[in-house]
Amino acid sequence: MIDILFLLAMAALGWGTSLATYRLFARRNRWPMGALHADLPLIPVIIGLFAMLVALAFAAFRGPEYGGWIIVATGLLLALFWTGFLRVGSQVSLFLAPVATALLLFGWLAVPLGFQEQGWAHKTPGELLQRRPLEPDEEPRRN
Repeated sequence: MIDILFLLAMAALGWGTSLATYRLFARRNRWPMGALHADLPLIPVIIGLFAMLVALAFAAFRGPEYGGWIIVATGLLLALFWTGFLRVGSQVSLFLAPVATALLLFGWLAVPLGFQEQGWAHKTPGELLQRRPLEPDEEPRRN
């Protein structure tokens, strides 16, 4: 089974860290920067810090026994790889970090907001196509 929230937290932490720190590495190493990093560097830093804080809060909520430290370690490794080797943190992370953070928040806060895991996620196709039983006071529909 794949833990989607774990992967989203790792991605949000990695891309957020890359986004928040890219300008520092780009100026030092003379890498190219996008217009937003060059002209308005506060916006990518704020987006990156928000993604990092949400991912770290999720990792703390999960705790070390359910992979909290693994989220932090793999997120930082992703940021190192994303910024150091790929050098794509300036532009692509502006899109990926907010998307991963929003999906993480929706998935994490779904149950407290009143949504629950859907039953169709654990059913076979045959079970999905079965007709529901009629209620005692309900008449059958005729098409």
